[in-house]
Amino acid sequence: MFLVKSPSSSWGLPPWAIDFSPAPQPLPRDVDIAIVGAGFTGLAAAAWVRLLDSRKSVVVLEAGSIGSGASGRTGGMALAETAAGDLPGLGNVLEGVEDIFERLGVECGLALPGAWEIGRSGGLAPSPIDWNDSGTLRVVREVPGGSLDPGKLIGGLGSAAHRLGAVILERHRVTGIRWSDPAELEIATPDAPARPQRISAAKVVFATNALSLKLSGLESNSHPKLTLAAQTAPLATEELEAIGLASGKPFYTIDFPYLWGRIRADNSIVWGAGLVDPPPSGDLEELSIHSGGPARMFAKLDARIHGLHPALASATFTHRWGGPILFRDDWHPIFDWHPRSRNGLVIGAFAGHGVALSSYLGAWAAEIFLGRRDLPTWGRLSR
Repeated sequence: MFLVKSPSSSWGLPPWAIDFSPAPQPLPRDVDIAIVGAGFTGLAAAAWVRLLDSRKSVVVLEAGSIGSGASGRTGGMALAETAAGDLPGLGNVLEGVEDIFERLGVECGLALPGAWEIGRSGGLAPSPIDWNDSGTLRVVREVPGGSLDPGKLIGGLGSAAHRLGAVILERHRVTGIRWSDPAELEIATPDAPARPQRISAAKVVFATNALSLKLSGLESNSHPKLTLAAQTAPLATEELEAIGLASGKPFYTIDFPYLWGRIRADNSIVWGAGLVDPPPSGDLEELSIHSGGPARMFAKLDARIHGLHPALASATFTHRWGGPILFRDDWHPIFDWHPRSRNGLVIGAFAGHGVALSSYLGAWAAEIFLGRRDLPTWGRLSR
């Protein structure tokens, strides 16, 4: 039996508000496509299937509430490529998600002014950014990218999937799967958590990323971590100009120690740095950001931000939170058949590049199950 837990409040609270919650519905007995996980990937896949073929029945099964995993705990920085760079046949991710959001009617504050890669050697002269952080951080180059509001994206994708006829069930934890044809999923429901119910599904999408690795078949192919982020209170326009962020471009370092960030519409800044290893059990749910190593890492991040520039010396913090993140050794995302059946698709391991890529690959997965597209070679589990 495999367990999928809902994310823990010990990870802190991100600043994003999700304004959509699906109404309770009966668990169907059988569906064409079952999707495990109601984050960006799962909700985009559900909505896209129904948009392209309303004859297909779709259910989204979420152990907690929509967006309670990585998607609701990201910083919202949208980048054009994977963590491994551009890949054969990947296409234009940012242009692709713009089209997906437009066709689904999703408003999420997506803005694409570009993004800055910053580093401690080289750099532009003059550089918009000139910060003190284990050396002098300057802009090295500009790349395609931007940011969005993760809460609005979750709510928009959930609303679109619901409007198009997908069934979204929160607090329905998938506890096991039998790979018959069709597959049989075992589900713990809110009404009877000790007496799992079962549904059959012709196809299954696993969109749980760093959670539920056994269920997804990713135990030996990936590395789960908890990544940390903090948000400062809104800065005055002149303060943003002083630190070089008035253009609204997000940024990330290309060397170590790592640092990334983005501006929000109210002039607050989201900053991120640091990765926390899972406990010996491998269960990220056992981690807390409020004590031990994570608490020390937050203290260090606070001090780094205050020391970057005089305009940040007195910045106050309004939110601190952690979110699950998944890596592979070669940094390629996972986008492949389940190890036990070609009736299952596994998507994840975005390594920090999932804000745009996850929705993009969710729609791609929908097209695969509708016979309109093939899997790429770069997402294979056997790499």
